[in-house]
Amino acid sequence: MTTATNRADTSRPILLNCNDAVTAEEIGHVFLVTINRPEARNAVNPDVIRGVGRALEHAEECPGIRAVVITGSGDKAFCAGADLKSAAVGAFGEIPEGMEQWGFAGFVKHHISKPTIAAINGFALGGGTEIVLASDLAIASSEAVFGLPEVKLGIFAGAGGAFRAGQQVPKKIAMEMLLTGQPLPAQRALEIGLVNRVVPPEEVLPAALELARQICENAPLAVQTTKRIANGITDGTVESDQADWARSEWEAQKLMRSTDFMEGMRAFAEKRAPQWQGE
Repeated sequence: MTTATNRADTSRPILLNCNDAVTAEEIGHVFLVTINRPEARNAVNPDVIRGVGRALEHAEECPGIRAVVITGSGDKAFCAGADLKSAAVGAFGEIPEGMEQWGFAGFVKHHISKPTIAAINGFALGGGTEIVLASDLAIASSEAVFGLPEVKLGIFAGAGGAFRAGQQVPKKIAMEMLLTGQPLPAQRALEIGLVNRVVPPEEVLPAALELARQICENAPLAVQTTKRIANGITDGTVESDQADWARSEWEAQKLMRSTDFMEGMRAFAEKRAPQWQGE
C-alpha cells in the first residue's frame, strides 16, 4: 500500500492504493474505506477481501489514524454480501494464504484497536449485514435495507451473523431474521439497535465522518484501550468468539456437502425457485 507524501495538510484527503475493488483515503485522522464495485452492488470477491484487509492493517499501524469508516460505492448498495458468481467459479479458493484470518470482506474477523463505523448507503444483505454486525458503530440511510437471507439459498450466515445477531439484538428478533431471511427496513434496524441512527441518504457519509471526528477528539490511546476491553480483544483476537467460529466452520463443512446446498446454488444461477429436499 502506497501513501501520498504530503501528510501535513489534513484538510485534504490522502489517497491510498488498495486495488480497483477498494479505495481508501485519510481525511484528517479518519480513514475512509470504500468497497468500489457498484456494478455488482459492492458484493465481496477476493479483491475486496485483499483491499479491505490491507486497508485495516494500514489503519492499525498508522498512529495518525484514529477511526475507520467503511462504506460502499454509489447510492444503491452498501454491500450485497458474497459475490456468488465468483464463488460459483471457485474464485474464493484463490485467496492468498494468511488472509483467512481476516474473515469475510477482510473485515468480520479483523479486530483492530481503532473504532470502526459502517456508513450504510443502501442494501446491506447477507454479508453486508454481517459487516455491520462486526462494526463498532453504524449510520444508515433511511433507504437502507438489512437482512440475513442465507437460508433462502440453502446456506447460513457463516460470516458471524449466526451468532452475532443474537448478541446484538433481542434473541427472538435475531432468530426471526436468521430463520425467515426476511429483510428489515432502516427504521426497524434502528428500533432493534442494529444501527445507531438513520439519516437521509445524502447525509450518511457526512454523519459517519462527523461521528468519527467526535471520536478523534478524544485521547487516541484511551479510545483504543476502551475498545479492546469492551470487545474482549487481545492481540487482535476475540477469545470469546473462537468457539462460535469453530462451530460455524464445522457446520459449514457439513452443509456444503448437502443436496440442498447444491440445489440452492443451482437455483440462484438459473434464477428459479429452489426445490428443497431436506438432505
